[in-house]
Amino acid sequence: MKSLKKSAIATIINAALLSAAGTSISAFAAEEETAKKSNQLEVIQVTARKRVENAQEVPVAVSALQGDNLDAYSSAGMDIRFLNAKIPSLSIESSFGRSFPRFYVRGLGNTDFDLNASQPVSLVVDEVVQENAILKGFPVFDVERVEVLRGPQGTLFGRNTPAGLVKFDTVKPSQEFDGYGSVSYGSRGAVDTSGAVGGALTDRLSARVSLLWQDKDDYIDNQAPGFEAKDEQGGYTEKAARVQFLYEGDDFTALLNYHTRDLDGSPIAFRANVIKAGTNELVDNYENDVVYQDAASRSTQQVESEGASLKLEWELKNHTITSISAWESAEIYSRADIDGGYGGFSIDDVPVAMGPGFIPFSSESADGIPDHNQLTQELRLSSNFDGDLNYQVGVFYFDEELTIENFSYDTSNNGVLNGYVEQQQDTTAWAVFGSVDYVVSDDLKVTAGLRYSDDDKDFVADRTLSPIGAGPKTIPENVSDSHVSWDFSANYKVNDEVNWYGRVANTFRAPSLQGRILFSEKVTTAESETVTSYETGIKSDVLDGQGRVNATVFYYTMSDQQLTAVGGDTNSSSLINADKTTGYGFELDTQWVLSDEFNATFNLSYNKTEIKDDSISIPVPDRDTLNVTDPINNSVFAVLDGNSLPHAPEWISNFTLRYTKELADGNFFASGDISYRSKINMFLYESVEFEGKELIETGLRTGYTWSEGDYEYEVAAFVRNLFDEQQVIGAVDFNNNTGIVNEERYVGAEFKVNFF
Repeated sequence: MKSLKKSAIATIINAALLSAAGTSISAFAAEEETAKKSNQLEVIQVTARKRVENAQEVPVAVSALQGDNLDAYSSAGMDIRFLNAKIPSLSIESSFGRSFPRFYVRGLGNTDFDLNASQPVSLVVDEVVQENAILKGFPVFDVERVEVLRGPQGTLFGRNTPAGLVKFDTVKPSQEFDGYGSVSYGSRGAVDTSGAVGGALTDRLSARVSLLWQDKDDYIDNQAPGFEAKDEQGGYTEKAARVQFLYEGDDFTALLNYHTRDLDGSPIAFRANVIKAGTNELVDNYENDVVYQDAASRSTQQVESEGASLKLEWELKNHTITSISAWESAEIYSRADIDGGYGGFSIDDVPVAMGPGFIPFSSESADGIPDHNQLTQELRLSSNFDGDLNYQVGVFYFDEELTIENFSYDTSNNGVLNGYVEQQQDTTAWAVFGSVDYVVSDDLKVTAGLRYSDDDKDFVADRTLSPIGAGPKTIPENVSDSHVSWDFSANYKVNDEVNWYGRVANTFRAPSLQGRILFSEKVTTAESETVTSYETGIKSDVLDGQGRVNATVFYYTMSDQQLTAVGGDTNSSSLINADKTTGYGFELDTQWVLSDEFNATFNLSYNKTEIKDDSISIPVPDRDTLNVTDPINNSVFAVLDGNSLPHAPEWISNFTLRYTKELADGNFFASGDISYRSKINMFLYESVEFEGKELIETGLRTGYTWSEGDYEYEVAAFVRNLFDEQQVIGAVDFNNNTGIVNEERYVGAEFKVNFF
């Protein structure tokens, strides 16, 4: 009776999946020995649970991006924001440009622009958490795989993962000699060069060196009256390197990783009154390569970072001991014309001409990190039993020392310093964790995890100069908390092609502080936020391994969510807690072998978020050009109850199609991709002007590959944002309708050689 019931369930599920063959999620295929066709999808191995597993058997909503699609998306010298809307429920934005990316998963993220802002989406690179947002902007090159884990990941990964985790695994050294070199040239004279070489140094020791150099000349003209200049913004020079050494003994391995980055360029371009009042449209005379700023000549952005990690692993008879010791350091100085216009001030009580449009006051500011050090240590013990029970336990330690500088400048006086605040934040955190896997039967496996975390922040903000005439001030603050995170999941094998999983998880984000007191008199804090998430889904191989359909539905509740009220009436940010936030939705992720020549992927996600707290309200800009649609209370604040979260699109979708055809002694290929992100609210309050429109971006890539001996060559032409879709994707609200616009169309050509 049980086998009959199981067969009936499998038949129903398979029929439903096949009927939905237009929508699915990430694709990976059956093992070679069970393959019935030669053009099946590859098996993708992930380390979502800190051990190598088939992605189809992991009871976590995980998507992996690698190979041709990863190469195509990262064309055009793009920074890490190329991942925006390429994976279900993932979006990325930045108001700093190529540094300080802000990640959002299932609608949960943080719009805070302060340099000590914590995010509910963690970034882990080569098993090391990148806590500070400047570390998260490290260039993506010589990367084997990108994994996105959706939902709370606090049991195994710990720090600040209530929304999820983005995980990068770089290509590691091996005994096999291999490498690549690539150079591309594209729009605005941009050059993108990267390469790597690796192989054996001895029969035990191997190494790999990876290099990146990207360059783009300034191309944005400044046409503000009296400040006219050609090619004053928009360029950058980005250099990065990674050196790795791998020692492989009989039962011991050691991997040493050193990496460094140097960015010298322009901040993102702020554009005053670029949004047409009463709409969310760009103004009619918008030009991508023109700004009107009185402080453009002083705009600059420099980022330097470096880090090192040492992973040691001992293989015992029944256990594996892993130690990961890491150090990260970053420095940044970013200065910009924040109001994005000219004027807005008086000289000798005589108003200076202003534009474009009305500029209430001039704002030129900078933020910097002169000193930052992060130390982490993880030690874990994993069992390797042949039986039904396995486990891993570990300890984790985190220590960060961070110095932040906030600057304000008097634009009317050639940018003379008129405001300065130094913030010092020291964070110490530690945790103990464990996870147990148990095989209940041949078809059912369960996992339970537990983690105790303790987090403490010591903070002081010291103001010595204020642009609003406020005197010197020193404000100390301390926040701390502890939490027990947990999760429970089950994976049931319906048949050889279909796995069902369910998962419930709880975790937290530690308390936060903000001390940008250039324009205010207080340091704001936010209590810990906690989230409980429920999800269930199907992971399946269909069409004899030529298709993969993964689908997830989820619901979460968040208590005391940390929200950041940015801007409003000053160039500052304030932390608040919302009593309750809810989110629900679904995710589909698929990959298909359509024929010997065509491969396709399609993914789709829906996320509905809602703030449920009628007691919180925030200030909004007091001007006629902004149409706020939220209720306004007696304090002239916008009431947030019922709003969706900022930068939380309800719909994200992506489609790719690749064609490959043997031609002469090589292969011709052509690929295309389309990504869609629905409208967003740019701030916690809702307004007509700051509702970001739907964004559709299309990419094409075509070329030819051929081999000669131990070399494989590729020539390709590509275009990103094919239809030159230009619209506002971010904004500054405290001054005027200042907007940030997405990247314009980029056309380029690339030559690449792989050698073995």
